[in-house]
Amino acid sequence: MGRFRRGAIAGVLGLAALMGGTGVAEAGKVSIGHFIWVGYGPLYLARDLGYFKENGVEVDLQVVDDSSLAMAAQAAGKLDGVATTVDDILKYRSGDFCFKAVAVLDDSAGGDGIVAAKDIADLAGLKGKTVALNEGSTSQFWFSYLMKKAGLALDAVTVTNMTADAAAAAFIAGHVPAAVTWEPNLTLVKTQNAGKVLVDSSTTPGVIVDVLEFSCKFVEEQPEDVKGIVLGVQKAMDYIKTNRTEAYAIMAKGVGGYLENPKDFADAASGVRFYDKDMMAAYLGTAGAPGAVAEVIKLANEIWIDLGRMKAPVAVADVVDPAFVR
Repeated sequence: MGRFRRGAIAGVLGLAALMGGTGVAEAGKVSIGHFIWVGYGPLYLARDLGYFKENGVEVDLQVVDDSSLAMAAQAAGKLDGVATTVDDILKYRSGDFCFKAVAVLDDSAGGDGIVAAKDIADLAGLKGKTVALNEGSTSQFWFSYLMKKAGLALDAVTVTNMTADAAAAAFIAGHVPAAVTWEPNLTLVKTQNAGKVLVDSSTTPGVIVDVLEFSCKFVEEQPEDVKGIVLGVQKAMDYIKTNRTEAYAIMAKGVGGYLENPKDFADAASGVRFYDKDMMAAYLGTAGAPGAVAEVIKLANEIWIDLGRMKAPVAVADVVDPAFVR
């Protein structure tokens, strides 16, 4: 399972609808799947402000809340692209399923975290304890990344598999001593004095990163559409900087779900960093000199292989095309 947000039933129904579509791409028309996440708001901002149309592209944004379902729809030719995290896409790359990340949308800067009992002082204090998290998801990748950085073995803890919301609920109820979850659950733990946030993603910038990827066939056959989409997203990022309140209202309405209230969207946005053109270019780098994305892909390869989620490493060039952000 990929990164999972609220609305699994909607995701399954959305996949069924997608699988019933034609899957035939037309020049100037692009379909993008995503789950509900604050970081995908700029896609709606670019659509609703007409930035995509300025570049001759009509974009159809479809909510499929489980990224594994969205990736399956793309593999079946029912979507041109998917917005999800860097670590997530590696698990799906194969000789039969080719795609490239062409833009960076955001990274988690406090929106994800580990909650723990008050007597647990650090990651080493988790050794021998049970940690609730969503196996195979970005939560597990990030937790494993932290463990590796701290020099701790991945099997030093016992993992119990739950969605991030269920993990938080189990922790607050006292059923597990630690959990990996995200906002608003981190704030809920603090306000209910149920424990503490042991570490959050503000300490790991550039690790939990959302990208926009398209099938290799689409990139090769419709490069002008890809270029138009990236330019539209970059213009939306600039709009956020100068018109934050208006941007949040538009993005909240577009993304919908648990983020449909502009205040809730703004609260969630405080835990992410939106990437402008320069940040995108720096993160992806160039074909000859990849940016920080290369280190994340290296670590994700190691972690997913160790956890049995991948059989062989994926090269940066296999999943990243840095040309469009420039």
